[in-house]
Amino acid sequence: MAWQKATGYGQRSRGEAQVGRYKEAIGSKLRSRKMETQTTETRIAVNTLNRMNRLGRAAYVRVA
Repeated sequence: MAWQKATGYGQRSRGEAQVGRYKEAIGSKLRSRKMETQTTETRIAVNTLNRMNRLGRAAYVRVA
């Protein structure tokens, strides 16, 4: 556990989990071609994912 706290592994793990949720819910590819519309598409997707997270997420409990 000490190395996890020293390296900030928990934050990295949460970030990777969030990217996984994004890809699962939205998809792994952008559909737009222009940078401006890609930015808009990403903002909409992130706002949608954040709204889903606010509605409820599984509660994790340490067992051991």
